[in-house]
Amino acid sequence: MNYYIIFFVLGWVMCFEGVFLLLPSFTAVFYNEMDAGIPFMVTALVSALIGFVITRIKPKHKHFYAREGFVICALTWFIISLIGAIPLSCSGYFNSYIDALFEIVSGFTTTGSSVLTDLTGLPHCILIWRSFSHWVGGMGVLVFILAVLPLFGGQDMQILKAESPGPSVGKLVPNVKKTASYLYKIYIAITVIQFIVMLATGMDVFNALCITFGTAGTGGFGVNNSSCGNYTFTQQVIITVFMMLFGVNFNFYFYIIKGKFKDAFSIEEVRWYIGVYAVAVTVIVLNIMGNANALSTNVKDAAFSVASVMTTTGYATADFDKWPMFSRCILITVMYMGACAGSTGGGMKVSRIVIYLKSLKKELSCMIHQKSVKIIKMDGKPVGHTVIRNANVFLVSYVILFFTSFLIVTLDNFDFETSFTAIVATLNNIGPGLGMVGPSGNFAAFSDRTKLVLIFDMLAGRLEIFPMLLLLYPRTWGRK
Repeated sequence: MNYYIIFFVLGWVMCFEGVFLLLPSFTAVFYNEMDAGIPFMVTALVSALIGFVITRIKPKHKHFYAREGFVICALTWFIISLIGAIPLSCSGYFNSYIDALFEIVSGFTTTGSSVLTDLTGLPHCILIWRSFSHWVGGMGVLVFILAVLPLFGGQDMQILKAESPGPSVGKLVPNVKKTASYLYKIYIAITVIQFIVMLATGMDVFNALCITFGTAGTGGFGVNNSSCGNYTFTQQVIITVFMMLFGVNFNFYFYIIKGKFKDAFSIEEVRWYIGVYAVAVTVIVLNIMGNANALSTNVKDAAFSVASVMTTTGYATADFDKWPMFSRCILITVMYMGACAGSTGGGMKVSRIVIYLKSLKKELSCMIHQKSVKIIKMDGKPVGHTVIRNANVFLVSYVILFFTSFLIVTLDNFDFETSFTAIVATLNNIGPGLGMVGPSGNFAAFSDRTKLVLIFDMLAGRLEIFPMLLLLYPRTWGRK
């Protein structure tokens, strides 16, 4: 294990977090919220100074392997969360450090679950830090650092693979730094477009900035108790569109920019993503037509809610916990599926679901024609055995982690719907569940023990489980 490399990268992570904390610090100055803002300023300074000192200790050699990449990735998310929770804990608006940690982990992992029962009167600096953490975590902290700093040449790919969501990740261009740079340029461009569009609808700058950060990172922290319910019909439609756009595999946008339209629209995962979304919206609209709302409102709420849970954003315009059971089951189904690999969305990823379905079809066919040779293909190309194996191991790990977490959560003795969907919401980085943790509820009532479990689940869900499990695997820390 190359510990020098790990500490060196974590030092840069602390430096960058110090920079990130400047936004809420400046916000506190602008809105004259110095009582809540001073903890942000002090934390930013201390984090940057400690990080700077660590980065002065140069690694003896820059060679490292996949396990260092996974360890760096997992520890990075622990570090940014532990530091990011300090100003929230010192602000006086959270009951304990664990509550503050839950909130910021939910932010960085773009989950959007909250322990806050009332956002009224919350300082602007805290609101913008919650939303900005979505934007930072959406594309990935390490991806951002790789886009800015040339660290270790080609070995950076080990870090990029560990942090990027989805069953596999590759370079868009031969250079890893350029790949990370392309991803962030696309990310920033779509973010800026949404911010401008939200301003054009008459939304004030602060709301537009926070809602854009949350949509871009597919996070879901709002600045109002009603989430997006008090925004205009037009604004809600625009947010729906951008939630779906940020849930698309970013390779799609890369091909569009390069003029490779055929390659872009041949991405099978994107076609499945749009198809599943359209079907889910249609069946929910048909199922809720009996309520008192107009058809246009039902269509808008269904489209918004499906986009919100499928991309794991977590915003809400309607309390879908009051919808018929069939509609709620559809929402839970797309919660599990999630968005595309290579997007800012969470969940199991559409590509994995497609691989599982094609694997099932292949095995059924081989049972009938036992001498036949079937190959699973995605986008017209054979899917490698390693990708299929990793997808299967991911599913097993997901199920084990899910039910282990569920058993621990049931110790709080809440109803099945609340306990079950609390795990669904956090492990899939969605935000709201059903019951007490529905769109109009929160996670404040859970014990500290349960909150720690949910914190682990949020991190595991964002990092595709394996980096978190490898931290607990003894051989990770042994000799190569």
